[in-house]
Amino acid sequence: MIGEIDKIDVLLIPIGGNYTMDIDDAVRAVSLIQPELAIPMHYNTFDLIRANPQEFVDKITANGFAGKVLKPGEELQFS
Repeated sequence: MIGEIDKIDVLLIPIGGNYTMDIDDAVRAVSLIQPELAIPMHYNTFDLIRANPQEFVDKITANGFAGKVLKPGEELQFS
């Protein structure tokens, strides 16, 4: 299983539902994988996958995990 061999530092995780995980599925995945940081992706590009990325971050934060919503074009650097 992902995360059993090596620790996941940054997890990019879909939250849009329908064709990917929805928010609740993604929250469960974060609990299993236990990344240092989870960043939601694959949402709000069209009506069928509307989701609130801040809701995802709020839910994982309540479970003790870190999350960040990136704005379009925003960059993060990791070392």
